[in-house]
Amino acid sequence: MESEKPKVAEEKLVAAAHGDRSENADYHAAKEKLRFIDKRLFYLNSMIQKSQIIDSSLVTHTQVRFGSSILLENVQTAEEELYTIVGVLEAESEYGLISIHSPLSKAMLGKKVGDEFIIQLPKESKEYEILKIFYKNIFSLKKNIRTKEDFSFH
Repeated sequence: MESEKPKVAEEKLVAAAHGDRSENADYHAAKEKLRFIDKRLFYLNSMIQKSQIIDSSLVTHTQVRFGSSILLENVQTAEEELYTIVGVLEAESEYGLISIHSPLSKAMLGKKVGDEFIIQLPKESKEYEILKIFYKNIFSLKKNIRTKEDFSFH
């Protein structure tokens, strides 16, 4: 973002030099890009300031909490499902990394091995039993490791 801002500012100056700004599409596009970059930088800085590192490996996982991996059994189908509770930005539900704010996470928080719970979904309800609670490093589970390019302006 920071490296894009000077480029876009230069685009804006070049476009402004082409004359009447009221009908200059390039100027307005560059101005809009700068506005987007500023909003995105504000959002990212806000996220950084509010962020808090939680090392889940340092706590016991005798009950479901942030950072826990949970092996569940669907009581109706007897199928096992594995989920890990993570932050919003780390969530990849297709790989079992679910947000702390998801309905499933909220239903599990504070539960212990052997506890059963029901979660109401839009079309049905599901009943689960907690088989195992443990810690597993999320980087061994993540498939989508983001790089600098993922956060740049396109």
